[in-house]
Amino acid sequence: MTTQPYDVVVFGATSFVGQILTRYLFEEFGLDRKLRWAAAGRSLPKLEEVRRSLGKGAGKLTLIQADAGDDTSLRKLCRSARVIVSTVGPYALYGEPLVRVCAETGTDYCDLTGEVQWMRRMIHKYEKTAQASGARIVHNCGFDSIPSDLGVHYLQQQARERFGEPCTTVKMRVRSMRGSFSGGTVASVLNVLKEVKSNPALRKELADPYSICPQIDGKGSAKRVRQANVGFAEYDPDFSAWIAPFVMSAINTRVVHRTNALLRHAYGPEFRYDEAVLTGRGWRGRLAATATSAGLGAFMVAGSIGTVRSLLEKYVLPAPGEGPSPAAQLKGGFDLRFHGRTQRGDVLRARVTGDRDPGYGSTAKMLGQAAACLASDISKKQRAGGFWTPAAVFGDRIVERLQAHSGLTFEVLDK
Repeated sequence: MTTQPYDVVVFGATSFVGQILTRYLFEEFGLDRKLRWAAAGRSLPKLEEVRRSLGKGAGKLTLIQADAGDDTSLRKLCRSARVIVSTVGPYALYGEPLVRVCAETGTDYCDLTGEVQWMRRMIHKYEKTAQASGARIVHNCGFDSIPSDLGVHYLQQQARERFGEPCTTVKMRVRSMRGSFSGGTVASVLNVLKEVKSNPALRKELADPYSICPQIDGKGSAKRVRQANVGFAEYDPDFSAWIAPFVMSAINTRVVHRTNALLRHAYGPEFRYDEAVLTGRGWRGRLAATATSAGLGAFMVAGSIGTVRSLLEKYVLPAPGEGPSPAAQLKGGFDLRFHGRTQRGDVLRARVTGDRDPGYGSTAKMLGQAAACLASDISKKQRAGGFWTPAAVFGDRIVERLQAHSGLTFEVLDK
């Protein structure tokens, strides 16, 4: 029997995503149901504001004061919960102390980071500690990278049922995505660009599609296969459309390859995966692909120049704590398309859709269900301690939860 009073504690409940997540947990699970949860953060007055904002019935919500920079408070926090779900980013700046304490105390953990360089550092520094303590550390439990990681998992499950083998090549294409960036996301992206500027060797690491795959004797356990990388406008015959780079591809592809490695190459030792944005057909599609590619490239260049980056932060981009309104979140959504091909040449198509702003409304629901799944559905015997990906640790169980409670759909497309 567990000795922790809570199944899940939201750390960073006063952040932009933390507030959305707290409301989702309150509306989805209440306070007197099977999932026992609480809210934590640095400022008790701000936590009380969040609790009041939830309305009638929220007075019983437990608030826990904890600071990302205070080791003692983090250890006390970890003793209170089976799972800590963190929304305190940028994680490269504020996330390490909590990951370290969770790994040391055997406390399960999940977050919504998309900072691959930080994830790699955490894996290298704390994976052995987590394996020894039994802590399951699960990054990428938001739009980065549940739709991609679980979308590939779902496609592969269907391919095995239909064809008796997995797809050795999978493409993900963003058909539509309606949403906006919050200040927290912008801060994370800009921090990565700052790190690259100060450490040129990091650029090579970030370009490696196997950068977070498990290591054996200093070498990657996955066979290194040349991967497609959509760097500018190009035509994709499998979708009969023009495509452009997808800003989250550099995160999602790494997570999917780590999943394949953790599952002992369930997708095959020569598995290939890439992501891009569909921009349409004909000359309009080509023009849109070119404009999208140029715009993304210009932003990355501007963000890497200190003076320009400062001007963008001050006058153009949203500040941390800012983000889309509740109405905008409701109007958002996403539609991702997957195309898989087996070694024998059989083709399978699937799609994953979400009914909210992908980075916030949908992310909060995905993160909430990931935490609940880790606390309630996946025992330590099923998945031991270590650093896991969403698909590798949750599998079909999270797909069921997301479809039943988070507004996501996973389906095969026969045409």
